[in-house]
Amino acid sequence: MTVNMVMFRALSRSTAFVQQGMASVGRRMIRTSTASFFPAHDAEFSAAKERLNTLSEDPGNMTKLKIYALFKQATVGKCNTQRPGMVDFVGKAKWDAWDSLGDISQDEAQLKYISLIDELVAKDPSSSASEAESSTATSGNILVEVKDKMQIITLNRPNKRNALTLEMYDEIADVLESTGKDKNITLTVFTGSGSYYCSGNDLANFLNVDPADLSAMAVNGGKVLQRFVGSFIDHPRPLCAVINGPAVGITVTLLGLFDAVYATDKATFHTPFSLLGQSPEGCSSYVFPKLMGNKASEMLLFNKKLTAQEAFECNLVSEVYPDHAFQSEIWKKLAEIAQLPPNSLKTSKNLIRDAEREILHATNERECQLLVDRWQSEECAQAVMNFFQGK
Repeated sequence: MTVNMVMFRALSRSTAFVQQGMASVGRRMIRTSTASFFPAHDAEFSAAKERLNTLSEDPGNMTKLKIYALFKQATVGKCNTQRPGMVDFVGKAKWDAWDSLGDISQDEAQLKYISLIDELVAKDPSSSASEAESSTATSGNILVEVKDKMQIITLNRPNKRNALTLEMYDEIADVLESTGKDKNITLTVFTGSGSYYCSGNDLANFLNVDPADLSAMAVNGGKVLQRFVGSFIDHPRPLCAVINGPAVGITVTLLGLFDAVYATDKATFHTPFSLLGQSPEGCSSYVFPKLMGNKASEMLLFNKKLTAQEAFECNLVSEVYPDHAFQSEIWKKLAEIAQLPPNSLKTSKNLIRDAEREILHATNERECQLLVDRWQSEECAQAVMNFFQGK
């Protein structure tokens, strides 16, 4: 019998291979500070660990070795243990798989782990049609998952600080509109991947536009934006934001339409509309003055950036958490909220929203009309160019 046959039979006989190699490590992680293990994608990474346990078919020994290696690299870092002896076939195989990842960062290992688990779940026979559709419904720039009755929407362009593309606007609106009646969802939660919540609009949307196409682009952009904001106004479930880092532009102005906003103390809130020759959106021209008084003008007109504590004092943020405890504390809190009676939450949410729904839609329409004009102005074009030249 060959060494490889011995090794793979040993792996197959070890029914606790995945649990011992990953779940036990996961338990140790839960007992310690999550900040020390999770570099950037902790929420998605934790969810991927749970999805792994839903697989109905054994993914095979080679895939399990890859899962084990990525998990170790993501939680521990580069392989730092001595290679097992030659007779420890299973231990040596696991060590070799981990060591083969070399110097890739824990952040990159998390992303690879999440991607691999998503692929396995999508191919698994037990996956429902709705789950399969959700995994292919987006470009990958947003991640959508349902966990503990929470629909979690993660902005997923960490290398671009989660800046929003036009495609992402449509994808998010599609998700909010299509899942609003899902009885398995109690609340919808937004967060960001990496160190940013969102850096606002991807200003590349404004580059390389033929002057002849500018008007059509602006009109179309206004329609996309109006539908996007409208999907937040009309979403029937409570909306919560988990602000894991700096937030800019529309992802700040939209917070006035959320039912709860939770932020790390390292978060900042910035709406540099005047700096870019543009004007407010997300119904902020109506909601912000009601929330924060004169501070609204400082933000929307004079580009003032707020700290998390200042945003809390202005009623834009519901609660601020120390960064080192933010992820562990906030997801625990949201999991508890998600267990509240869903129809009661939905009824109360709509009772509150119905009082101003018409005003919000009218505000959204007016803001988008003004932005269509702004986008076609020389002042806006020059401001955007100045921004890129100053980077």
